[in-house]
Amino acid sequence: MPARLPSWAWVTGLTVGAIAAVTVLGVQADRGSHPTPTSAKPSSTASAQPTPTASAPARVPDGSGTGRRVVYSLGEKRVWLVDASEATRRTFTVWPGSVSPDPGSYTVSSRNAATTGSDGVQIEHIMYFAAKDGVSVAFSNAVDGASPPPAASGTKTGGVRMRKADGTALWAFGTVGTTVTVVS
Repeated sequence: MPARLPSWAWVTGLTVGAIAAVTVLGVQADRGSHPTPTSAKPSSTASAQPTPTASAPARVPDGSGTGRRVVYSLGEKRVWLVDASEATRRTFTVWPGSVSPDPGSYTVSSRNAATTGSDGVQIEHIMYFAAKDGVSVAFSNAVDGASPPPAASGTKTGGVRMRKADGTALWAFGTVGTTVTVVS
């Protein structure tokens, strides 16, 4: 007659068996197919067409010139990248500094890959295109992607800041000599 096992041995055996079964099922589940998460955010690329919204005007402002250019609207706080066929390649909002250029036509006079802005923020994709009251006006974006803090009272800043992806797109589009049209 076989020896009878104590009850604790049965419980231990069942526990070990259950742990083994759960481990096997876990390994099998890990090897199965997994759904890929999708993002609700649209990707932002230099060649992406802008998606108009109620608050984002899709049309390039009247009186902004013709041909390949960057259009900067002071009132809309918005930039458009317009190609030679008059198609808008991208449009985005910006945070202007305390000094804005007068409406008119300018050209990108120089570019700087990275530096520290007059507000102490590390910036990149700096494209100088105007000067007013002894202050250089340039497009740029913060290296860390942050929006700029409000300028200190009385501080003159000519940086026109934008989101990092928009700064990258503008940098690719606006070489030295590119026309920048500033409208009211």
